[in-house]
Amino acid sequence: MSRNLLVQETSPYLLQHKDNPVHWRPWGPEALAEAQRDRKPILLSIGYSACHWCHVMAHESFENDSIAAVMNELFVNIKVDREERPDLDVIYQSALALMGEHGGWPLTMFLTSHGDPFWGGTYFPASPRFGRPAFPDVLRRVAELHRTEGEKIAQNVSAIRQALGKLAQPAGGDGLSGEALDSAARGALRLVDPIHGGTLGAPKFPQPSFFKFLWRAYKRTGSRVFREAVTTTLDAICQGGIYDHVGGGFARYSTDEHWLVPHFEKMLYDNALLIELMAEVWQDTGSPLYAIRVRETIDWALRDMRVVPGENAVGDSTPDLFAFASAFDADSEGVEGKYYVWSEEEIDSVLGADAPVFKEIYGVHSRGNWEGVNILNRSSFDGVSDDEREALLLRCRQKLLDVRGRRIPPLRDDKVLADWNGLMIAALAHAAMIFDEPAWLEAAKAAFTFVSRYMTEEGRLRHTWREGRLRHAAVLDDYANMARASLLLFEATGEAAYLDQAQAWVATANKRYWDGLSGGYFLTADDTDDVITRPKTIADNATPNGNGTMMEVLARLHYLTGTPAYRERAETLGQIFSGKSPEHHTNLPTLCNGFELLENAMQIVVVGDEHQETTGSLTRVAVEAAPPTRIIYRLTPDAQLPDGHPAQGKGLVNGMPAVYLCLGQTCGLPVTDPEDLRRQLAHL
Repeated sequence: MSRNLLVQETSPYLLQHKDNPVHWRPWGPEALAEAQRDRKPILLSIGYSACHWCHVMAHESFENDSIAAVMNELFVNIKVDREERPDLDVIYQSALALMGEHGGWPLTMFLTSHGDPFWGGTYFPASPRFGRPAFPDVLRRVAELHRTEGEKIAQNVSAIRQALGKLAQPAGGDGLSGEALDSAARGALRLVDPIHGGTLGAPKFPQPSFFKFLWRAYKRTGSRVFREAVTTTLDAICQGGIYDHVGGGFARYSTDEHWLVPHFEKMLYDNALLIELMAEVWQDTGSPLYAIRVRETIDWALRDMRVVPGENAVGDSTPDLFAFASAFDADSEGVEGKYYVWSEEEIDSVLGADAPVFKEIYGVHSRGNWEGVNILNRSSFDGVSDDEREALLLRCRQKLLDVRGRRIPPLRDDKVLADWNGLMIAALAHAAMIFDEPAWLEAAKAAFTFVSRYMTEEGRLRHTWREGRLRHAAVLDDYANMARASLLLFEATGEAAYLDQAQAWVATANKRYWDGLSGGYFLTADDTDDVITRPKTIADNATPNGNGTMMEVLARLHYLTGTPAYRERAETLGQIFSGKSPEHHTNLPTLCNGFELLENAMQIVVVGDEHQETTGSLTRVAVEAAPPTRIIYRLTPDAQLPDGHPAQGKGLVNGMPAVYLCLGQTCGLPVTDPEDLRRQLAHL
């Protein structure tokens, strides 16, 4: 069949390529069967909608009739959205690394007709540039090698398959410990830029999971060097150009070491993770800057990333339900960042008499600060100004937002991903508790219901939803992130349904994803039949690793239910993924944070009528004053804790609400006065 077959796909990224002269196929058995029938190798191209270099390669090569003709003649061409199929991306990125090449996107891999990789790279220019060969020359050379060097390719395929299999069988280690976490944190400090924040050099990524690990090291040890590493980073990104000062939300990364010039795409996961980190750090610092950025980023997410079920949704449509879109592209009108930047003349025209103050604060110059235009930033100023000036700046930003709203916006990738939505739901629930914002909690509950209702099929989560269509089997991260979100909603509401749902999702993960031979969770389910191997990963990347997140989920469930099996499985994760060195642990911040919760959780059981003022005051103090390793259990007077819980049988004191602080299997005396609770928490 000689035509492009992407028109029936749901991914905005794949639909961007539906009119290419390349005869693209989606990944699936039909494409593999075609390659086997025609005895052709496969050209696999993996990217995502917000990827700038993916667009460049598309414009240069995939929209070029002559290059497309070469591709169509020599290969079966398959296009994959890495966000729809993270399992395929992990497999082929790992294969490229085994070949000694750096990974990235677009990923360009050459496969046998059975899907086995034998060579690859990332971006290839249409003509020789950047020290890289021209893409048409690469195509012809690879096709010739496939035709003439079959035995050598078969040997390479066999070696790569064996190596990929070994990646799913970690060597294990001595297990984790508090000393190992402290050693890893000290080692991680060597990677931190003490002046500009972030890690050393450029480009700079926010890396919220990494800096959350350092923040927890500060809370655990009291060492201010960890604190300063985190606050320096957050201060810089909150004031830098990586933050959208007009519309809210953070870009994916900065191309320079000063956080000025972003790669302008905005990803849901970055913003969710930064909301959660900033909220946690704000509890200690009280920084007005972090509070403002949390609120602005949540406002952006609720305004610009909202996706509603629509008339074609599966199930009964509920008007107040919504989920979150995946990303905004970096480009608009084919130009990176065009939607976000300003000339001095535009600022003067829009703001009039207020322009001089605004330009001073936001670094606006006649020559611009990037390619002749201005990226708004507040990097020259610490913190926030006085209330009067901030009110003026807010009015200015609103005027600019109104003007920007008339520009052609970048593409919004409006597919809903269960795992990324889990991150945002958890962030909203967490921030709602810390800032006492009921509206954020309601938003988290609405998005949670959306995923639970519209992204479940035959009792199992699916990975993607768009315009009423479910696609692709869930990966581990879907279950891990949604289970964690469910547990944070249970903490925020006390509603047992959230605890029950978390346990149900973990049961599915244990049944379908757990490696019964070596331990640990595979990324793909046991009935996923279109991958050449089942990857098992542990290192955090842009998002927290699923195995690391499961460590926290299992720890929370152990404490909340008293079930030893949850702890035993969490301890197994720590054992098999611990490795031998602190350097290894720095790549596992989510696993390490989950282990600390497992070992040092402080259970705070609040017993009382939720409508009673004292119950609310006690809960508020618990949220404000407890350490990050807290687990709050809200209990009505007539409810019972599960068997094995150290506070089982404890209840009201003389008819009054009470709090029980429990460490391990030991609980302290009941506390009935909020200020007494605050004092006790301060000394723990």
